[in-house]
Amino acid sequence: MLHNQAKMIPLRFSDQIQPSTFEHKLNHVVDNDLDLSVFESRYRNDYNGEPAYDP
Repeated sequence: MLHNQAKMIPLRFSDQIQPSTFEHKLNHVVDNDLDLSVFESRYRNDYNGEPAYDP
């Protein structure tokens, strides 16, 4: 085993933040309360047909 290899560990962000913290509230506000529709036209990828990642 090489010691300089990177490890890919899948993490869920919601499991990493504690309830009742600033980070938890900020995550809730961004996911549920902010209108992010202004960004929708910027992340379209119609040029090569591949679907764009949701920001």
